Amino acid sequence: MAPHNLLMPTNVAIVGATGYAGGELARLVLRHPEARLVAAVARSGQGEPLRKLQPHLHAAPDSLVVGSDVGDAEVVFTALPAGEAAKQAGTWLDEGRTVIDIGSDFRLRDPVLYERWYGYTHPAPALLAEAIYGLTELARDRIRGARLIANPGCYPTAALLALAPALKGRLVGDEIIVDGKTGVSGAGHNIDEAYLFGTIDESVRPYGLPKHRHTPEIVQEAAALLGAAPKLTFTPHLVPMTRGLIATCYAPLSRGATAKDIADAYAREYAEEPFIRVTDTYPATKATLGSNWCLVHAVVDEANARLVTFGVLDNLVKGAAGSALQNFNARFGYPETMGLEALPLWP
Repeated sequence: MAPHNLLMPTNVAIVGATGYAGGELARLVLRHPEARLVAAVARSGQGEPLRKLQPHLHAAPDSLVVGSDVGDAEVVFTALPAGEAAKQAGTWLDEGRTVIDIGSDFRLRDPVLYERWYGYTHPAPALLAEAIYGLTELARDRIRGARLIANPGCYPTAALLALAPALKGRLVGDEIIVDGKTGVSGAGHNIDEAYLFGTIDESVRPYGLPKHRHTPEIVQEAAALLGAAPKLTFTPHLVPMTRGLIATCYAPLSRGATAKDIADAYAREYAEEPFIRVTDTYPATKATLGSNWCLVHAVVDEANARLVTFGVLDNLVKGAAGSALQNFNARFGYPETMGLEALPLWP
């Protein structure tokens, strides 16, 4: 594929365009001044206009029809079930395209972990060494020029951003607990009984302990920050709301670490970040609705020498599509906020 003409918008394709994450990404791309959505790919709905299958996409032209080919896209966003993007990514990369995977196929560096946590043999293990783990705030220098970007999961995004300043500053030990809660959209277009209104309404339930697939992802990236693999207990919960995610994280304070050390570390780490705010009160999931913001709040429990931090975000935006577009911006040298300027909805 010829080099991108910097005077023209970047052509992009979304593979998995009829799912929740794919639809959210299409919403954002259609308003991005330097991205042009040229292909919407999905197994279902082929031949139908994307706006018919994603009823919120009023800005999508009737000519944007769901198909099976990425056309002349320079960037391929994939929002597919586990194992599917890896089967096709090599071909797209060989054609000179950039691949940004919203799914899980390139997040883990060790292919053995895919067998242990996902239950399948990785289709393209050689690509794992090349993939850049795209938590933009921690990897933007490596994202620039990358061919293959692995978008982080929603829980790891919230947990890692909530913990990163303390981990990087060695202000906490390696015994970490993450208590996560998310809305039902995190499961995608899932018609399992667990996600029916009559089942989930007025109910909260844990799931996935101790084998949730985001566990090794959090461990891998926390280890890179801390310098050693933490002992992680991660318990996610399903709550009766559509969007929103909160990760409440617990870690023992290192000997001598103080509340001032924590406050200084968080203020310093996130002072210039366009999408992270360190709040002075407990953050609410709804305060991020529809936006690419992540709200972080840290509390020092001095009596128990423990740090408690909170990371709050919209699981479909900062936890998926918004993060992918932020990575797109970082990759091609656009302002990271481009196409992501919308403030949260309230109430």
